[in-house]
Amino acid sequence: MPHRTRPMTALLVFTGLNAILVSTITPVYDFVCFLPFWERRRERLRQEREVFNKVGLESR
Repeated sequence: MPHRTRPMTALLVFTGLNAILVSTITPVYDFVCFLPFWERRRERLRQEREVFNKVGLESR
């Protein structure tokens, strides 16, 4: 006897999993994007850019 497929069950499981994933992505996104590492890196790059601009202006 062949395996019986249940399209409605599959659709409900698929929709449920997507709903769970969508509801959990926001905290994960916030955690990754707002880590102190990125803040420190952004600040360091800003300071390096300011130093580079000062050196470039002084050499003219």
